[in-house]
Amino acid sequence: MLQEMGVTVWGPPPAAAPAAQAPMAPAPTRGATAHPTAPPSATPAAPPTAPAAPAATAAPRAPAPQPPAAAPATTGPAAPALALHAAQALYPTADPAQTPAGLGNGWLIVAESLTPTDPLGGDAGRLLDNMLRAMQLHRHPRVFLAALERPGPGMEASAHIPTTLSDTVATLQPAMVLVLGHVAARAALGRTEPLGRLRAGPHQLAGCPAVVTYDPAFLLRSQDNKAAAWADLCRALATVRASSPA
Repeated sequence: MLQEMGVTVWGPPPAAAPAAQAPMAPAPTRGATAHPTAPPSATPAAPPTAPAAPAATAAPRAPAPQPPAAAPATTGPAAPALALHAAQALYPTADPAQTPAGLGNGWLIVAESLTPTDPLGGDAGRLLDNMLRAMQLHRHPRVFLAALERPGPGMEASAHIPTTLSDTVATLQPAMVLVLGHVAARAALGRTEPLGRLRAGPHQLAGCPAVVTYDPAFLLRSQDNKAAAWADLCRALATVRASSPA
């Protein structure tokens, strides 16, 4: 009111109002019974946690199943029983003077699918004859065949065929042993690998080089392999020519 009248008021500056004050409760009227203000409701305490149940005793773990023991490696089916016939000359009437150079001292052929009494007869025999003629071996008197045959009635299987063939090689002294077919390769070399692997590798029989190729009877059933058989024959020829004197 003094400021409105223009009277200067000297005194301390007014204190700043508190930032936030809770509203004051109205004063109780005279004669009224004062009720204490109820304290704010506190958050109810959480119920006591029930003690954890003891862990169940773990059941004993069953032993892990063990893998079955590996079966012992096998070397393939047993070789069939065979009868080995004595070596016979295929072209005994060939003139030695007309034998082309580079064919060596002779050839020994081991085969299973030929008839021992007529080795160059029948379809398989005629195909073998054509193969040998293509190499000019029909002009060589020392081309021998050691025929293998499945024993029939009244026949006995030959024992120790590799040893017998080794003795034959030592006697004939051929420049090359030509083994025809998987059965003959197993009997002559004692090897059980597939025919494709036997064809690829060099072999020896009693110190004589040996080449494995397809059997004539198989070539009659699989014409597509004739080119591969001819490649084997060319390799055999090249081996003999490399070791033959000029």
